[in-house]
Amino acid sequence: MEEFNVVYKLQRYLKQAIEDCKDTVMSGVDSLEKYQYLVGKVQAFEQTLQEISNLLDNKERNDD
Repeated sequence: MEEFNVVYKLQRYLKQAIEDCKDTVMSGVDSLEKYQYLVGKVQAFEQTLQEISNLLDNKERNDD
């Protein structure tokens, strides 16, 4: 069960990182490159969260 704790902590970290990036974008960035970089990070974090969710869902189905 400890492996799930690591996964849930990783999910919380990614969600917080997404919010931090969004807050930075909302407060204003000084260049288009920085904006694109932050948007790319958000997309990567969200994709990672989705993949973790999919893997957890498959694990729960296999346990049943």
